[in-house]
Amino acid sequence: MPKPVIAIFDVGKTNKKLFLFDEDYAIVFEKSAQFKETIDEDGDPCENLESLKLWVFDSLHEVLRKKEFKITTVNFSTYGASFVLINGKGKTIAPLYNYLKPYPEELKKKFYDTYGGEEMFSFQTASPNTGEAV
Repeated sequence: MPKPVIAIFDVGKTNKKLFLFDEDYAIVFEKSAQFKETIDEDGDPCENLESLKLWVFDSLHEVLRKKEFKITTVNFSTYGASFVLINGKGKTIAPLYNYLKPYPEELKKKFYDTYGGEEMFSFQTASPNTGEAV
């Protein structure tokens, strides 16, 4: 009988990992990968989204073929404040921008001016400005 497992994709800045946890939260399978970064339209480094998507789908298909496991849940954890824009059909329309992308000073000022200033915003959100992005 297949062992019920939870699949966790841990997408870090440097390493991408897939873990399968059993009901006792023991790791019963682990796989990792690294991808070369690409650049966005501004020339800033960003995640290679195509490589990441292919790796996630290939890895998931690999463990689904394993007769000894039955995946009951799939979850993702990711690094920082990364995001990707998608259209109404779920297709990506921009790169996966990460939290290290420089943020334009004029937009940063407008943002903080709108929300009570940098200190107040940081206090209210428990998110201090690290100097990387808003």
